[in-house]
Amino acid sequence: MLRPLLALPIVLASALLPYPALAEPFRLILTHLEPPLVPNSVMDLAHELGYFENEGVEVELIRVQQTPSALAALSAGEGDMANIGLDALLQLHARGQTDLVAVASPNKSLPFLIAARETIAIPFEQNHSFAIGRVGSLDHGLSLNVLEALGAQTDAIEFVALGQPSVRAQALAAGQIDMTTMSIGVWLAMPDKSGLEILVDPDTYYEAAPVVQKVNVVSREVLETRREDIEAVLRALIALSRDFAADPDFWAEAIAPYAPQLSDAERRELSQSFAQSWSVNGGLNADELQFSQDWLFETPDFDGLDPAPITQWTAFAPLDTILETLGQAPDLDPPAR
Repeated sequence: MLRPLLALPIVLASALLPYPALAEPFRLILTHLEPPLVPNSVMDLAHELGYFENEGVEVELIRVQQTPSALAALSAGEGDMANIGLDALLQLHARGQTDLVAVASPNKSLPFLIAARETIAIPFEQNHSFAIGRVGSLDHGLSLNVLEALGAQTDAIEFVALGQPSVRAQALAAGQIDMTTMSIGVWLAMPDKSGLEILVDPDTYYEAAPVVQKVNVVSREVLETRREDIEAVLRALIALSRDFAADPDFWAEAIAPYAPQLSDAERRELSQSFAQSWSVNGGLNADELQFSQDWLFETPDFDGLDPAPITQWTAFAPLDTILETLGQAPDLDPPAR
């Protein structure tokens, strides 16, 4: 009889101790299903390498396919921050839906290229098929702009929505489509490039369409209620971005478990190709964002819509607070305001 009588006060006492409630994990929604071979992998690797933990925030990664699914997850309360296409954020604000704001861009511009069957050249001599993520997606709009800038007849192209870049790459390798846009990482990871070539290299692609493509967004409620967590997440991403920029081989080593198809030399080549692309100051440059908005509003997806001011859809304050403490990293990623 003594054991239950003695145990009862202990249980009750422990239940009454003034322990703080455990914080909910900060849920970061990613629009890729595995760490990508581009600078956007900084979010995955910050989780794997303990950078979030070092900043005192528990982060849970939630993976979905493409921006619409990320927006749906945010709307349903299934996440706190999401990495989405800038075009989607601008569409929302132009239509009066102003709840989401950009707080960072861990990877402003993916190193896109256009891969094609080696018999294809610009200008096109016949109709060709071109795989895209979806009709109206950012890769669709950017690729149209690039092709037009290079003198291609885009009305001779049949655009086919196939989803993720890896799926599009497989379709290209199988001869099911003629061309597609992908990152240089996806291109290097293709096991068989027989009969294929790079039609438009990354430098030419970005020169024709120097547009910020991805931003991390939060709702205004999360911005208000979880500001400390937001800043901790951004500090971790900036810290790792700076470490990768200082030592490109560090990224090549960190991504190795997720890129077994690449040799060590290929991973190092890839890391060198975007050594200047890391968002070492958080990736929000007002001049670049304005240029990107101006460009996007010239595309058909924005017909009849009026742009919102940058200050409506961007919250610079969390990054500015962080940079006041950390200082600005020189040379890369100028944080113009």
